Amino acid sequence: MSRLYLVDDHLMVREGLRAVLQMAGHEVVGETADPTVAVADILRLMPEVLLLDLSLGGRSGFEVLADLQRRSLSVRTVMLTMSAQPQHVAESLRMGAAGYVLKGAPSSEVLRAIEVVLQGRRYLGQEVADLAVQALTADTDVDPFAALSPRERQIVVMVVTGLSSAAIGRELHLSPKTVDTYRSRLMGKLGTSNVTALVRLAMRHQLLGTDAQ
Repeated sequence: MSRLYLVDDHLMVREGLRAVLQMAGHEVVGETADPTVAVADILRLMPEVLLLDLSLGGRSGFEVLADLQRRSLSVRTVMLTMSAQPQHVAESLRMGAAGYVLKGAPSSEVLRAIEVVLQGRRYLGQEVADLAVQALTADTDVDPFAALSPRERQIVVMVVTGLSSAAIGRELHLSPKTVDTYRSRLMGKLGTSNVTALVRLAMRHQLLGTDAQ
């Protein structure tokens, strides 16, 4: 029996997962929808496996991965998410995730992923493996910023140029908390884990050359 922790912003999903996992003999030691609470609980409860969604309301599972990586925590993370974006698969693996399973997969695949990562190996279903390959071979001319709204692009440019949330808020008449929510959501959409990665992505696609007038 292994000790598991669940992070998902839908209570019904967590309840369903908990039932499946407990029936399979696993112990669910905790659950939350909040990335900050998740990291605190993981430090306290020391689960063996974390099941983590990428989309957490206005925040991102990448926040959790970044914090776990920074603290060098040994929990094995399986991403369980709707996101089939190749860059999200690649970024999750780069940030230390041991497995990636798409929501909608049968419960047997989730259980298999847990079994594999507990053995110290990586688990990618065939569909996810294909996504990872796409990320590695993707045309670098594809603009990941194209799907952003004008306001989102504006905030990305301001973040990349070094403005703080407070400064951006003053400029756009938004609260710093609202700006932080935008930042987290944008990093999730773009598959970046921190501002440094966001800056590299913006430079690669010449975002500042077209938006920072």
